[in-house]
Amino acid sequence: MPRPPKGVTIADVAAQAGVSLSTVSRALNGNPTVDPALAERVREAAASLDYRASPLARSLVLGRTQTIAVVVPDLGNPTFQQVLRGLSRAAAADDYHVLVADSGESVDEERLLAVETRRRTDGIVLCAPRMPQDELERLVGGVRPVVLVNREAGPGVPSVRADYRSALADELAHLHGLGHRSIVYLAGIERSIANAARLEAIEQFRAEHPDVRVAELAGGVDFDAGAAAAPAVLASGATAVLAFNDLVAMGLQSAVQAAGCRVPDDLSIVGFDDIPFARHTTPALTTAAVPAAELGAQAWQQLRRLLDADEPGDPLVLAPTLTVRGSSGPAPA
Repeated sequence: MPRPPKGVTIADVAAQAGVSLSTVSRALNGNPTVDPALAERVREAAASLDYRASPLARSLVLGRTQTIAVVVPDLGNPTFQQVLRGLSRAAAADDYHVLVADSGESVDEERLLAVETRRRTDGIVLCAPRMPQDELERLVGGVRPVVLVNREAGPGVPSVRADYRSALADELAHLHGLGHRSIVYLAGIERSIANAARLEAIEQFRAEHPDVRVAELAGGVDFDAGAAAAPAVLASGATAVLAFNDLVAMGLQSAVQAAGCRVPDDLSIVGFDDIPFARHTTPALTTAAVPAAELGAQAWQQLRRLLDADEPGDPLVLAPTLTVRGSSGPAPA
């Protein structure tokens, strides 16, 4: 039986272009040392032969895997899903793949996953909201190139983050403008950097508005935590609640409504993040819209700059925007 035709190889491209194998490799990988006219001749030969370089061969030539790692604390959280969406699409546009690791809210797992995934990839994007600062700074030194999301670790470590403090201040101002003078904050996890930023905003607000009582209650980060906090919220006598995130706000809203509390007539509820479900609650949730997909896309741009030029970009801060919907209203008389 006749043998099937042999696939086109780099040697065929070199023969048609009249150049060496190394010249073909350098030209197709965008090496600037190749004469532009020669590089164009190589590309034309490759196109005419319908040649496609092997990804494995290309990674060996470049000394790269064309893969990056992303470590997140909870893939079940829609905010991190949006970060990944923005990052993976931006990376794919540059022919990179993304390896995703979920630490399950564990600092120990964050540390282990960062080290292990970095060994298999060209760089890492790290979301480590609960890792102590001194541990984070030690870790990033061993996993470079690395970009941090919603954390900072000093000069030379690029980062992208949302301004949680100013966003929560906007939410407090919104409730104050509606006449609320007794507010509850359902806190996130104590070690969380994002929670610390919110608490700073609350302290500043208290100092500037001595007529307002802002009480802190233990909360959490998910729907169940919000629902579990409902009895304490109702017993507090507060007229408004700031939840750590939208999941907590949605859980609280469901539970208080089941108990006969009217939102927002009896109790205003404000979330944080503006996850896709927030606009579909009844009533729709007032929240701070965090540009999570843009955070992911910008994290990739920062990492790409490190990979290409070994130059860290300046820290980037994105501002969430207050999105007012039906879950917040005037304080009851």
